[in-house]
Amino acid sequence: MSRRRPEDGLGKAGPCVMRHHPPRSKAEVWRTLRGGGGRGELAMSGLGRLFGKGKKEKGPTPEEAIQKLKETEKILIKKQEFLEQKIQQELQTAKKYGTKNKRAALQALRRKKRFEQQLAQTDGTLSTLEFQREAIENATTNAEVLRTMELAAQSMKKAYQDMDIDKVDELMTDITEQQEVAQQISDAISRPMGFGDDVDEDELLEELEELEQEELAQELLNVGDKEEEPPVKLPSVPSTHLPAGPAPKVDEDEEALKQLAEWVS
Repeated sequence: MSRRRPEDGLGKAGPCVMRHHPPRSKAEVWRTLRGGGGRGELAMSGLGRLFGKGKKEKGPTPEEAIQKLKETEKILIKKQEFLEQKIQQELQTAKKYGTKNKRAALQALRRKKRFEQQLAQTDGTLSTLEFQREAIENATTNAEVLRTMELAAQSMKKAYQDMDIDKVDELMTDITEQQEVAQQISDAISRPMGFGDDVDEDELLEELEELEQEELAQELLNVGDKEEEPPVKLPSVPSTHLPAGPAPKVDEDEEALKQLAEWVS
C-alpha cells in the first residue's frame, strides 16, 4: 500500500497558493463604503441610524425661545395662584373641623402640605425660567452689539482702504512746501521797490542827530531873551484877632428873674 503524497491531492490545476492582502487604513475603508454604490449608501444610512447621526433639526431662534419662556412663566404664575388658593382652602377646612372631626382635619393638613411642596417646586422652576430668559436676552443684546461693532469696523476699514500713511505724509509735506512758497511770494510782493533802497541807514541817523543838536542850541539861546515875569502877590496876614468862637447865649429865664427882683426891690 503506497503512501499518498500531499502533491497528489492538488490535481492538474497546480498548487493552490494563498494570497495575503495588506491591511487597509480607515480612510480606504471609508472611501469603499461611500463609493460602493447603493450598498455603500445603505450601509452609511444604517450606521447613521445606529449611532443617531441623522439630519439635525434646526433649533429655535432666541426670539422664539424668549417668547416660549414667557408663555411658560405665565402658566407657572397661574399655577402658583391656584396652589395658594388650595392651601388657604385646606387650612380653613382644618380649622373648621378642628377637634370635632380629627380625621378630616388631619387629611386637610396633609393636602395642605402637598400643595405647599408643589408651590415650592413651582417657585424654583419659575426662578430657573426667569434666569434662563434673562440670560438669553443678555446674550441676544450682546450679539446685536457685537454685530453693530463689526459693521462699524468694516465701514471704517472701507473708508480707509484707499488711504496710505505714506501718501498722507507726502501730501502733508507738499502742503507745507506750498505754504512756504506762498509766504516767500507774499514777502517779495510786500517789499518796497524803487529809489531809497540803497540809502545808508547810518547816514540818516547822523543827520537826525545833527538836527536834534541844532534844536537844543536854539532853545538855550531863547532862554536868555525871555522877559522876567512879575512876582505873584500873595494876600497879607490880618492884624486883628479873630474870635475864638461864638459868644455864649444868655439864658432868657435867668434874665427875666433878674428883672423881677429889681422891680420888687
